[in-house]
Amino acid sequence: MHKSATSVSSCNAADRGLSLGNISTTVHPPLSKRVEHYLKMKRVGDIVFTSLGLLVVGPLMAMIALALRLAGVKPVLFRQPRPGLHEEPFLLLKFKTMTDKRDVNGVLLPDQQRLTRIGKLLRQASLDELPQFWNVLRGDLSLVGPRPLFESYIPYYTPTERRRHLVRPGLTGWAAIHGRNRVPFDERLALDVWYVDHIGWRLDLRIMLATVWIVLTQRGTDGDPSWQLVPLDVQRASLRVDNSKLVPTEAPR
Repeated sequence: MHKSATSVSSCNAADRGLSLGNISTTVHPPLSKRVEHYLKMKRVGDIVFTSLGLLVVGPLMAMIALALRLAGVKPVLFRQPRPGLHEEPFLLLKFKTMTDKRDVNGVLLPDQQRLTRIGKLLRQASLDELPQFWNVLRGDLSLVGPRPLFESYIPYYTPTERRRHLVRPGLTGWAAIHGRNRVPFDERLALDVWYVDHIGWRLDLRIMLATVWIVLTQRGTDGDPSWQLVPLDVQRASLRVDNSKLVPTEAPR
């Protein structure tokens, strides 16, 4: 079922005229008092449920770390800076699924050749993201929110798209359950903004239940690093915001 999300599909004049490559100084519309109150309660829930979750998956994480070491992967954790709440950077944690093997010239081998067998399995089951429970406890992430993308993308967002940073990024999100990494960036960012404009406990619960189903059925999972979208900054580097290309699309409900 699809419905139009007018708060996402409409861009203001600043969006349509933004010159890409320059960070926008547009002031984001503030969140409502209701949403601010919900986000405070949501943070409490994040801490409680993540703490319980770590008690359950802690032994599994230890076994995964051991298996990665035995497969020649070290360190077992991959750390990468990502923009969080209000675009403040933090270190995102993942289990490292690839080795650092290089050719005779010291250049890293292609991803397909560095991806370990266990790493591919972890990606397919989304288990490589289990260390992000620590990010949730530290306040970098929420259980539900827009997935954190790369810092290099920020200068290429429209002002509307930058609204995704008004809330904490999440372990899973509205865009994640609508196709994960195979969703084109324009649509993915529109879904993120739609989530920010409709955030609430019912929507978060719906996303959590859908995520459990996706993980259990492995629907939309892809452990093959050879398939990936062209990075957003590469797509938009030589473009200016154009009505036909960069106006956010309608977000499915």
